[in-house]
Parts: sequence; structure tokens; C-alpha cells
Amino acid sequence: MESFTPNEGKQIEIEYEGARYARLPIKTHIVTDKDNIVQMAKQYVMPHLQSGDMLFISERIVAISQGRAYPIKDIKPSRMANFLVKYVHKSPYGIGLGSPWTMELAIREAGFVRILFAAFVSAVTKPFGMKGVFYNVVGKNINAIDGPCSYTLPPYNEYAKLGPKDPDKVARQIKEEIKCEVVIIDANDLGVNVLGRSDKMITDAFCYGVFRDNPLGQSKEQTPLCIVRKL
Repeated sequence: MESFTPNEGKQIEIEYEGARYARLPIKTHIVTDKDNIVQMAKQYVMPHLQSGDMLFISERIVAISQGRAYPIKDIKPSRMANFLVKYVHKSPYGIGLGSPWTMELAIREAGFVRILFAAFVSAVTKPFGMKGVFYNVVGKNINAIDGPCSYTLPPYNEYAKLGPKDPDKVARQIKEEIKCEVVIIDANDLGVNVLGRSDKMITDAFCYGVFRDNPLGQSKEQTPLCIVRKL
């Protein structure tokens, strides 16, 4: 097997259901809206592929390549965005909807009425210990919205972004070109969320199992692509 270097604090190999898997991070250039994600996969991934490999892609670079990342200086939060953001739990693993800019993007993406209804249902169910209700009600991959963080690779430390559009379709398009299964994933040190997959037979449980420690690196590492290979 070729020599791949794990990101700091991560390991190449992981065990899932008694099998060992290698997660091979692949470094890229800084992605912009001028990039084509299918061509990027062909350029960076195809030279390393072996039979049976899978490609996991950070949802962030898919969204950026689709022009769904915006400088925060160009986002003018509404009164509703400024109001709702006061009630968002702030996570150390990402901004999420915890900024007026990302909340404004959520309102634009899902619609004012849906966001307001989801906020109401979330408030009503919170005393019962129910989590994730807001995102379940809103849908539309609102949980993939993220904003500027100090550890985000410039210039995106001053951007807010939506989730990728049609992630299942994008995954299938990439598979058609590189001839391996593709997963578009939102992974951080808090959890894993599968947004798109080239085949519905790829289970959430498998993706969580092999990506549970988040081997991707999207800051100084610049490794938003990862080949998953059964050993």
C-alpha cells in the first residue's frame, strides 16, 4: 500500500465489525467556486484507487465548489436571525447556526415559516430532553450550515456556507467518473452526518463506524478527500 500520512492525532487504520479499514487522506489545493468537484476527484483520487475502495468527501468542499459559501461581509442578518441566534447552543466543534450570518442563511434556505415552526417545536420538546428536533423539523440539510471559525482555512474563516445541493446526485456523478462508491460526509469531533451517497446500500452505521474519529482535515491539513480501503 502506498504511504499516506494521518492527520495530527488521527490514525490511518480503524476497526469496524471485526474488519480493519485504512483511511487514506488526500491533500488538495484550496477549493473555490471555480472548481469542479468531479474533476477534482479524478485528479486527486483516481491515481490512488484500488478495486473495492470507497471515496469519502467533505461536504464543505462540495458546497464551496457549488458557490454556496458566502463572505460574511455580504450577508445582512435579519431581525429574526439576530433574535433566534440567541437561543442556539454554541458548540466548540463548529459555529453551526450559532451566528447571525449562518442563521440568516438557514432562513433563506428553508424559509421563514419553517424555521419559526421548527424553533417552536424545539422549544416545546426541550424540557423532555429531546435533542435534534429543530434540525429534524427543518430538514434541507440545515445542520450542514456552518460559519467562520478561527481554525478554518483562509479565506473561509470569514465565510458562512450552506450545505451542498443535491449531494446524492453529486455522489453518483463522481462515482460514474471514478468507478468507486462515494460518500459525502459532514464529520467533526462531535459526530458524523452522511449527506450524500452513490448507493443507498451504503449504511449510516458503516460510515459512522469507519469515520467516527473524523480522519479528515480541512484546516492547515487540506485533506478534504479520503479513500477508505478494507484491509
